[in-house]
Amino acid sequence: MQLSEQEIVRREKLTKLREMGINPYPAALYPVDATSKSIKNDFEEGKRVVISGRLMSRRIQGKASFAELQDSEGRIQVYFNRDEICPDDDKTLYNDVYKKLLDIGDIIGIEGELFTTQVGEKTVMVKNFSLLSKSLKPLPLPKVDDEGKVYDAFNDPELRYRQRYVDLVVNPHVKDTFIKRTKITNSIREFYNQKGYLEVETPILQPIPGGAAARPFLTHHNALNVPLYLRIANELYLKRLIVGGFDGVYEFSKDFRNEGMDRTHNPEFTVMELYVAYKDYNWMMDTTEKLLEKVAVDATGSSKVKVGEHEIEFKAPYPRVPILEAIKIHTGYDVAGMEEDELREVAKKLDIEVDETMGIGKLIDEIFGEKCEHHYIQPTFIIDYPKEMSPLTKEHRTNPRLTERFELMVNGKELANAYSELNDPIDQRERFEEQLKLSEKGDDEAMFIDQDFLRALEYGMPPTSGIGIGIDRLVMLMTNNSSIQEVLFFPQMRPEKKQVELTEEEKIILDILKPQGEMSLGDLKTKTGLSNKKWDKSTKSLTKHGLIKVEKTEDALLVKYTG
Repeated sequence: MQLSEQEIVRREKLTKLREMGINPYPAALYPVDATSKSIKNDFEEGKRVVISGRLMSRRIQGKASFAELQDSEGRIQVYFNRDEICPDDDKTLYNDVYKKLLDIGDIIGIEGELFTTQVGEKTVMVKNFSLLSKSLKPLPLPKVDDEGKVYDAFNDPELRYRQRYVDLVVNPHVKDTFIKRTKITNSIREFYNQKGYLEVETPILQPIPGGAAARPFLTHHNALNVPLYLRIANELYLKRLIVGGFDGVYEFSKDFRNEGMDRTHNPEFTVMELYVAYKDYNWMMDTTEKLLEKVAVDATGSSKVKVGEHEIEFKAPYPRVPILEAIKIHTGYDVAGMEEDELREVAKKLDIEVDETMGIGKLIDEIFGEKCEHHYIQPTFIIDYPKEMSPLTKEHRTNPRLTERFELMVNGKELANAYSELNDPIDQRERFEEQLKLSEKGDDEAMFIDQDFLRALEYGMPPTSGIGIGIDRLVMLMTNNSSIQEVLFFPQMRPEKKQVELTEEEKIILDILKPQGEMSLGDLKTKTGLSNKKWDKSTKSLTKHGLIKVEKTEDALLVKYTG
């Protein structure tokens, strides 16, 4: 493992601390009785407190020093005075431990008294302190100049997502996003619990990946010697519970889909699904409007939420637009009653990429997704989907070609999907068999036939309405984030590139090349001062590891930094 100069120095300090008999990672409870926030809110001059946190800045001036301590609630100024900390002749704790062996990022505990500085800053006068955890890596703290401009901010997205623990320490606003996420889920729970619905848990490992049209992750159970799938939805299990006699059940479900990754999709995501007996999709629309209005107020303090350049109003009621009408409005084509070949031709005229595996449902879904979805910024229920798009949905009570289904669109994206649930076991079997035909045509997102679920329906499921709400997307809306990675603590990332250990000669080459980006080979070689043998060996190694690339131009050979 190659260590930086700062990391080496910190490890040397670690050794010195241990030699002094100080355990840099003590096991004992530390009796914290205050936080930065509670101190500021309930400030009393002279009050004794015990606090802990991370040392984030300090200004040492001889025998005194002001510093900032950061805990889970924010930051507080602390004042170290040598004679307060070391009233006797032995000044080691201040002169050696504090001044020489502590670093920014170390976690310390402080016993002290509250006082106000001459400029009015609420501060803790340190009477004693303990090292609770020595930091061996320096934090990438931003620098602020006299004009308030920020430099060297830790804002590279890949580094932030990969090292979320650092992101949370140095970018305090990030923590606010995740606190708001918990407020959102608590608000939903409170809403459903007040209605008497039961929160439940259903299997993540499933023998059949049912309840949605998606590509699953496949694994294997060694003891049973059977293939299992990570769930793509929990719908069919929750419906089994309705069959079993529960009137209302919901679950915050981790679902997994082996599909693409982008700013709005992560292979692992959270969905809240609710199923209520004796209700229909009209009731579910009314209920969902009330829920989201409550969530917006609980999470942001208002039913109006700023999302990008838009202000979205979550106050009920929301417009209700049939999907075929939406397609007619935004494309000019009336696709109602069209067969597969006609739909395929319409899609091609609209410059939508299609293939022969797509049935009627998939074609309509593609047309709506490409040409209509982005128009619906304010919350809008898109309703009455064709039967081919909705294999788990009850047939529309006035039009047998449609189903009683809605999707809630907000900010141009689907936020929720809901039905009057299909409870006719014979009709359900026929719908599954249609999905099987699509699978045989090559549609790898077609639904599997779940024989046990069909058996459950044959015992009788009451009329039921169900909904799935994408929690990650809901949090994105409520926190004004355009990327799903911003609302997941640890989003899925590509494998981290293995760190290459460089020779001194390779470091010399990169130190000269990196600031320039590219240089002529002759100029770069001259500036390094390396012998021919060392130059050849170093450039070959750097090229092999993908850190530099040599290109031939009309005038000369050019070396480019590609790391």
